[in-house]
Amino acid sequence: MESQLIDKAQAILSAAKKTVILTHMSPDGDAMGSSLGMKHALMTYRLPSDEISVVVPNGFPDFLAWMPGADEITIFEKDAAKAGALLEAADTIICTDFNEPKRIGSLGQKILDIVATKGEVVKVLVVDHHIAPAVSELPEADNIVKIIDSSSPSASQLVYEIVADKVNQSLDAATCIYTGMMTDTGNFSFNSNSCEMYEIVARLVAAGVDKDAIYNRVFNAWSAGRMRLVGYCLYQKMRLFPERHAALIYLSGRELYKFNFKSGDAEGIVNMPLSIKDVYYSCFMREDKVTEAEKAFANGSKKKIKISMRSQGDRPVNTFCHDIFNGGGHKNASGGEYYGPLEDAVKLFLDNYETYFKE
Repeated sequence: MESQLIDKAQAILSAAKKTVILTHMSPDGDAMGSSLGMKHALMTYRLPSDEISVVVPNGFPDFLAWMPGADEITIFEKDAAKAGALLEAADTIICTDFNEPKRIGSLGQKILDIVATKGEVVKVLVVDHHIAPAVSELPEADNIVKIIDSSSPSASQLVYEIVADKVNQSLDAATCIYTGMMTDTGNFSFNSNSCEMYEIVARLVAAGVDKDAIYNRVFNAWSAGRMRLVGYCLYQKMRLFPERHAALIYLSGRELYKFNFKSGDAEGIVNMPLSIKDVYYSCFMREDKVTEAEKAFANGSKKKIKISMRSQGDRPVNTFCHDIFNGGGHKNASGGEYYGPLEDAVKLFLDNYETYFKE
């Protein structure tokens, strides 16, 4: 990361007073880790905790609810008025694990309106590891600093690199950052061939992080329904396409209901087909309801299909996700959305996978 960018980011953070930290819809481990890690790091600047708020568009999985500060997060879908008031009062807005306002639903327009109205009075810091779009909705301006590094394994690692000295002073910050790094690499099983990443892990453990306890809380906290759902996916729902070394699993809302589905229960399913010999591409789709925060993008649809993709080696899936499902991500770990019926999303996959997947 360029030292000049770090200096600009640190200048924003050191001057911050009323701060709102935002992350993307359906927050995963990296979203939670980078946002909460940033909050705890900011508290070492001696800012009162009630001056630093984390706002998420919708709920997060139960297996991340133990994270320090998670109980203080404002969920836009549950309290839109409070979320709006926090943003209106903020002098600093920090966006972690996303770089486009549309990734936070209708909250995104709120950010754009605030930036347009307040101008340089409000400072914006964007920290993300996903590919930046060719044309961004967020303007280029002196009060907006964007740190976007698609070569980084996680947004949490980028947060660490910006405020490393602060993270090392706070066990809560270190715990959150480690959780984000661990989850966004599948417990360091993909996007994880980086010496720098393991050096940071060593520093976090030295700061007191209990990596074994974190693993237990994240990966060994399944419900019986989740376990049965995984079995159903692998036995009943997995389709294989040997000619392109690919696998596809898709679930309707009715099927999810049968297994008492909760946010986070589908985590990791997309990785499982890659354990099969000669399967190098995996796609997982699940039906979901369009949230209040997403209605502006849903074109009237009441259903959204969440798409996750994984691959191995020199076989990218981010281009497929970008071109077919308006998404993106890392070369080997990407995702997207489709607003409409599940069968239409499946057809899009079937009509296009042969063009994108290597034999």
